[in-house]
Amino acid sequence: MWRGDGSMEKQGRRSAQLRCFECPLRRKRAFRDKSESQIAFINEMKREHLSVPAGSELIHPGQDNAELYTLFSGWAFRFKSLPDGRRQILNFLLPGDFVGLQASMFGAALFGVETLTDSEFCLFPRRRVWSMFEHMPDLAYEVSWLGSREQSLVDDNLMSVGLRNATERLAALILTLYKRCDALGLVQDRGFEFPLSQTHIAEALGLSLVHTNKTFARLRRLGLFSRAGGRLRIENPRVLERLAQYVEEEPAQRPMI
Repeated sequence: MWRGDGSMEKQGRRSAQLRCFECPLRRKRAFRDKSESQIAFINEMKREHLSVPAGSELIHPGQDNAELYTLFSGWAFRFKSLPDGRRQILNFLLPGDFVGLQASMFGAALFGVETLTDSEFCLFPRRRVWSMFEHMPDLAYEVSWLGSREQSLVDDNLMSVGLRNATERLAALILTLYKRCDALGLVQDRGFEFPLSQTHIAEALGLSLVHTNKTFARLRRLGLFSRAGGRLRIENPRVLERLAQYVEEEPAQRPMI
């Protein structure tokens, strides 16, 4: 398995270096505009553009040299595990998400990050990122904002696990991912790539695999969504929202490093 440790350049596959000035992801409506000086600073910090295969650990629990990344394309997730192998998925990562901030703040990573699909990452050595706090305080604030946003996603999932029943949890998860994908321009005709297995869903929602399977099948039979060819299509968004007690809000534009 590919591991995001000190030998990542040997094990990961380098993609052609993409200059931040030419980044198509920055033009998505999900992200705030940046000044040329800010982009130039980020471009200077960036060390590599990496392609990482699906099922790889970008950061592994206990790693003491974790770098920081922006997910350029693909899906990933952040997780914690018990010694007996049981795993809790903390949150799912989509393009534009900043990865590894918490790991770089501690002596060793307290969580892992694994890719769900073949993915690409912009790699930022953490020693360079800390220079933002001295030379680019506006960007340093955005890094802190992104860390808070990731925590808010974990908070939302904790609320689901604590207060929603299984049907409501699944509906809320699907709607949240749909809204995030829509802001990234990844939704077409109410359908979007959905690489989560039912095991991933169970590990994110605190459900048994059997309960997850039954709940997923029930919602699909009710005609709320359909799934085919690795994509999920929302068939009845209003009913799904009422079922999840989901308040529809347009996601606010966010910074991207």
